[in-house]
Amino acid sequence: MYPRRHHVVPQRHIATESEQLCSSPHQRSMRAEAEGWGVSQIPALEGKSVQQAVEMLTKKLEVLGAVKQGTFCVDCETYHAGPAVTIPGGVFPSGQPAKFMYIMHNTEYPLSCFALFENGPYLVADTNFDTLMIKLKGFFQNAKSNKIESRGPRYQYGDFLVKVGTVTMGPSVRGISVEVEYSPCIVSSDCWNLMMEFMQSFMGNHTPGTPSVFSTKHDGIYTPTDTAIQYMELFNKIRKQQQAPVSATR
Repeated sequence: MYPRRHHVVPQRHIATESEQLCSSPHQRSMRAEAEGWGVSQIPALEGKSVQQAVEMLTKKLEVLGAVKQGTFCVDCETYHAGPAVTIPGGVFPSGQPAKFMYIMHNTEYPLSCFALFENGPYLVADTNFDTLMIKLKGFFQNAKSNKIESRGPRYQYGDFLVKVGTVTMGPSVRGISVEVEYSPCIVSSDCWNLMMEFMQSFMGNHTPGTPSVFSTKHDGIYTPTDTAIQYMELFNKIRKQQQAPVSATR
């Protein structure tokens, strides 16, 4: 969950001192959009295509009274780090160095670009970061065949925003993502039970548990980077799958 954009922040919202002190439009945008929740994988519906499963989910949302409001897209490109690259803290539990960097874009944050390693560090930059990566091609090689994205409709239901995406890798459909946001709250522990209740209304027994990203969060404040991390984890899981398309929820 992440706080609502400036133009839709409820009147009862009072900006915190840190929000008021943000100097750049990019910083203000990121501060104001920090609500959201976790991504987890669910089994594909037996006997149903991905498109049929998407239609079933969106139909349930419409029956609840959710209203379609545009579309969204989250994309992710993989870069191989060269031997000359040292990643601070970027070591896998096995002791092997992290060698992949993931560059992500989210249409909810059009002015931002996310650069992530699987175990950190994580960087949020302006979209000009894409141009910088071209200049760093001697250090990071783009694995173009690994580009993956989730794209689909957005639905508004009261204070909830739901995004149902079809995950594709090249021409191949790989699964479904479901992202749910609760706009009034930025503290994850304060609204998880409410989130669970809402998700169960249209996801049934595929409702996800608490996202793993929160196991390392001490302040409980949700940020846009948490959203990017969860999509990164979901995309990596889907990339590694050898079987038929699988659905996922966020």
